Amino acid sequence: FMTRGPIVSAILEKENAVEDFRALIGATNPAEAAEGTIRKLFAKDIGENAVHGSDSDENALIEGSFHFSGREIYA
Repeated sequence: FMTRGPIVSAILEKENAVEDFRALIGATNPAEAAEGTIRKLFAKDIGENAVHGSDSDENALIEGSFHFSGREIYA
């Protein structure tokens, strides 16, 4: 729960990273997430969602830059 505790930030750099990561984490609403996804397993509800993943390459750049400096990003 990003606003009330420690978080782990990461940037996944690979072909189709956003699409593949969103498949791993599941639908934003955990009640609609597929079985076995991170959100289905660990999220309480939309407000306590357990994990965040960018929804586009453009937003991934913005969000990654919030957590990391340009020197810390490989690609």
